[in-house]
Amino acid sequence: MTETRRFRRPRLNMLLMLFLGLATTVAWLSVVYLPTPLVNRMMREDISREAESWRMRVLHALENGSLTFETGQLSPQDTAWLDEVTTLSDIYRFKLFTADGEVFWSSRPSDIGTVNDKPYFQSVVAMGEKYYKAEMKPMDEVDGHLHAAADHHLPGDMLCVAEIYTPVMRDGRFIGAIEFYTDLTAMGHTFTARLRNIFLGLSSISLILLVMTSVVIRRSGRAQLRVIRQRAVKERELMEDQMRLARDVRLLGELNEWLQSSRSLGELFEMVGRFMSHILPDSEGSVYVYSNSRDVLMGSASWNGGHHCDHIRAEDCWGLRRGRTYTFGSAEVDFPCGHSETQDERPSFCFPVLAHGETVGLLHLKAKAGVTLEDFRASQKLAQMCAEQISLAIANVQMRDQLHDRSIRDPLTGLYNRRHLTETLRRQLDRASREDRPLSILSIDVDHFKRFNDTHGHDAGDMVLRAVGSVLEQLCDGDETACRMGGEEFMLLLPDLSLQAAALRAEALRSAVERITVRYGEKNLPRITVSIGLAVYPEDGTMPQQLMKAADDALYDAKGRGRNQVALAGEEDPAAAPNATLFAAHRDGASAPEDDAA
Repeated sequence: MTETRRFRRPRLNMLLMLFLGLATTVAWLSVVYLPTPLVNRMMREDISREAESWRMRVLHALENGSLTFETGQLSPQDTAWLDEVTTLSDIYRFKLFTADGEVFWSSRPSDIGTVNDKPYFQSVVAMGEKYYKAEMKPMDEVDGHLHAAADHHLPGDMLCVAEIYTPVMRDGRFIGAIEFYTDLTAMGHTFTARLRNIFLGLSSISLILLVMTSVVIRRSGRAQLRVIRQRAVKERELMEDQMRLARDVRLLGELNEWLQSSRSLGELFEMVGRFMSHILPDSEGSVYVYSNSRDVLMGSASWNGGHHCDHIRAEDCWGLRRGRTYTFGSAEVDFPCGHSETQDERPSFCFPVLAHGETVGLLHLKAKAGVTLEDFRASQKLAQMCAEQISLAIANVQMRDQLHDRSIRDPLTGLYNRRHLTETLRRQLDRASREDRPLSILSIDVDHFKRFNDTHGHDAGDMVLRAVGSVLEQLCDGDETACRMGGEEFMLLLPDLSLQAAALRAEALRSAVERITVRYGEKNLPRITVSIGLAVYPEDGTMPQQLMKAADDALYDAKGRGRNQVALAGEEDPAAAPNATLFAAHRDGASAPEDDAA
């Protein structure tokens, strides 16, 4: 302890001496350098006020007031009064200007008739602003009785002279200006002396205070040593807290990194369960996420012995109902949530999981048996940060799924688009090739679709496309995929269906579309029919482009034969086709012939 004091005291004395020297230096520098800019500012404000006062005096003394600046004419009384201004005031020279900058009166007669063509006259004074300038001039250049009779200045002395232009306005219009010259030397000396005395007093006071402070610091050394010891104990405790916090931050960072790399909600919730069991080992937990319909929350994950219900409603949780974190077990009177065990009195948290201003789920934490309320409450902030990380990850996965779904879905019909069809067809062909399975594809086109748009409008055409898309979606089963290729063209992938089964499915689809009734406004639209082309792997092609072209060619054959029928790829005579009897049997139960208006 003695050695510690021996080394600490010289360091403290050195720091005090350095601080005192620095403070003294700053104080004296302020005495030398600070008064000048402050004095200049004070003199400028004082001269500006005085110039404004003299402007009012001049306008009041002139017989015609401000009109004198417009005419540039002075009466004998005006001239006599103006001649006395420099005699009865500190102003040793002043001029009167017209709006053009011409001097029509001056205390120095040689200036009358001259024009001020300096840029500041038009850019500052003519705009209604005062123009101020202060500079040092030899005393010989300063005219006036005040300085001519002064005996405390030598002929070579420099004087501080202020020049200020005050604009004269009439009805918001610039009509002239008054220029005043005055000697600021005595005023500057007075202001400088006062400020220096003030700074000297302040610096002396600060020096005294610093000396007194150093004495107090020396006398309070022992008390500070005790404080330092206590602080060391607290710092050790704080260091332990910091180490725990660093571990929690590290785990939170790892949790965020893993959650951001998850590809699905199932994978995300598996990561949440594993990480939360390490981050909050004294808490049982579970996570709920809103369903797509947002009417219930689905139980998604639990950890550390916690459990979750299959689904709960928002009304079952006080945290969701109140829109903020709900703590059970901390108040004298509180109520358990409906999704928690009614007989369990352990404290718990319900964190609404928010993302982008919207509630996406619920994080429920409950203290393990034997954990005190105080220890459990200490983990609330960390649990809140975990909820924020989980909420952002859930929102990102949901947004990613929505964007992916939008990228492969047709916005009008809800069916898959051409991009998804191409990718799916390629995968189905690879599977059919590996496992030696059949694969059929239907190319579908709405007959006379242009007539719907031309006769009833594009809204009616959109209703027709949605109706056809609905039929396609209803007829799809299992891995079957319905897509809208664009316009009124659709395609249907039928894996594991032979030619005969696919032909039956195509005829069933044609008949189902033919039975559609679409009401637009106050009337029904004409009957809707489709033409269908059927191609089968591998007979009609082994590549996606080949199979799609074969189905399109069959579709063109169906349209060329009169529409509202199914044509097989490579079929030249529909009557000779093996499925001709089958098609005819299905058409026997079809409705009346196609309406010409369709």
